Amino acid sequence: MRYVQRVLQPEETIVHQSRLHALIFLPALILLVIALALLVASGQFADEKITIGFEAAAAMFGLLAIASWARAAIRRATTELAVTDRRVIYKSGLFARHTLEMNRSKVESVDVDQSILGRIFGFGTIIVRGTGGSLEPIRLISDPLTFRSHITAS
Repeated sequence: MRYVQRVLQPEETIVHQSRLHALIFLPALILLVIALALLVASGQFADEKITIGFEAAAAMFGLLAIASWARAAIRRATTELAVTDRRVIYKSGLFARHTLEMNRSKVESVDVDQSILGRIFGFGTIIVRGTGGSLEPIRLISDPLTFRSHITAS
């Protein structure tokens, strides 16, 4: 929580911290499974050209899996979510930064969207609605109901 620690005001304390759910690594995992399946399948053919084709496809999917994992890891490491006794703080991005800092007194409502899988695995989208119509969705947050209750608790 480097950003959150830097922007805390005097005598402001962190009430709750959260992070993005590990589900953001799912595309990388799927690509890795495809790469492994292609690699296993490459040994099933007698024709060397087909084997080389499957191995090349496995290597490409493996590289895509690594790139997808790196992107998800950077996104998860650079996203900070916190509720303090005064504000809701959200920061994302490594080079280009997007931040949201809203006084808790200015929050009109906090909506939680969870699919069936989100309820089972504990992730969802939080939409913070502030006075004046501002709207900020925060996607794939871990345990969104707890995060919401910390925002709305007085």
